Amino acid sequence: MDRGQLAEFLRVRRERLTPADVGLPAGLRRRTPGLRREEVATLATMSTDYYTRLEQARAPRPSRPVLTGLARALRLNDDERAHLFRLAGEQPGPPPGPPSDVRDGILRMIARLDVPGIVLDAKYDVLAWNRQATALLADFSALPPKERNLLRQRFLYGDQSARFGADTTREFAREAAADLRAASATYPDDPTIPALIADLLAGSPEFADIWSRHEVARQQTLCQTILHPEVGRIDVICEILLVPDRNQRVVLYTADPGSPSDQALRLLDVIGTQSLT
Repeated sequence: MDRGQLAEFLRVRRERLTPADVGLPAGLRRRTPGLRREEVATLATMSTDYYTRLEQARAPRPSRPVLTGLARALRLNDDERAHLFRLAGEQPGPPPGPPSDVRDGILRMIARLDVPGIVLDAKYDVLAWNRQATALLADFSALPPKERNLLRQRFLYGDQSARFGADTTREFAREAAADLRAASATYPDDPTIPALIADLLAGSPEFADIWSRHEVARQQTLCQTILHPEVGRIDVICEILLVPDRNQRVVLYTADPGSPSDQALRLLDVIGTQSLT
């Protein structure tokens, strides 16, 4: 264990965070940059005294649960988390689960776009979306968090999957199941992935059949034919932008310029979630 390097790393990472980064109010009289030590300690579920001694290179070797709490509190990516563990004399092990926080820059980007956009984590939870995506796909804000998952929508909720063309949805089902298997190996300690798989196996014979094939792959395309109740058929081209440090994907739905599908997307941008009937 390198106490000096560990102390410096913790201090630098703490000072780079703002209260807004971790959902805390800014408050008054912040005489130093970043978070306060007691704030990090609270987020990491440890005592302020112990965290202070860690930053002062006076603490005993932290346990793996303590390191996991620190990595979560300091919003470390996978590489930074591994570095933290090694400084403390521990092997990093697998990351605890897919990160669910979306960078502010990504949120600003999709909000300013004039095409539908969503952000997915490794298990296909929809973490963020813009106004156009609500009009095209679903009002995710109206769904319980557990149901904001494209795999649940595809395999368990027939009324939602009926929005997509048959050929497209079969290909998505196969590729997404293979992608989920890869995620389950990447995050073996995350309880939400086995729970999702169990629900899909119990509720969908189609998923059970696909899952039994043991295909493993990363989803490369999400191109779809969408049968929209208000504007009809839309053939969308999906551009996938990777966010490697969080294992997230930004999916943008576009159409060939000047095509009927492009015109339908433009109409949706105007009417939003209104009904034309």
